Amino acid sequence: MNIKEELYNQCVQFVEKRYQTVQHAISEIQESLLSETKSSAGDKHETGRAMLQLEREKAGHQLAEIVKIKKALSKIDTEKKSKTVGLGSVVYTSGANYYMAVSAGQLKVENHLFYAISPNTPIGQLLMGKTVGDNVVFRGIEFNVTSLV
Repeated sequence: MNIKEELYNQCVQFVEKRYQTVQHAISEIQESLLSETKSSAGDKHETGRAMLQLEREKAGHQLAEIVKIKKALSKIDTEKKSKTVGLGSVVYTSGANYYMAVSAGQLKVENHLFYAISPNTPIGQLLMGKTVGDNVVFRGIEFNVTSLV
């Protein structure tokens, strides 16, 4: 099994689950907005509608963010080999292992732990462009890039 492919698939599942959750929330808000009737006490009704509108707007922003994340994921080529850290790289270090893709938290493949991180995160920015043997200092802790896949 290709470790890059497995990490990629786990990230896709993570993003898809978030997408479904936000879609579900938007549907529920829409239903609530439709079921709100004018028979409620005037001001209270308007406040309720305004709160629901705000919730819908917030969920819409979350959905837009997830769509951007999906787009970033789609740019990853799991077959690509590189000598420098870039999008889609599996980075082994003396501290932890990273998958440069999207921020999806801790992933496990073949009893190895990886942190799926976005290149835009502080640690991601430090790792981008590094090669095997390079040192990185993050939050006062120095570690070494030991291997790249």
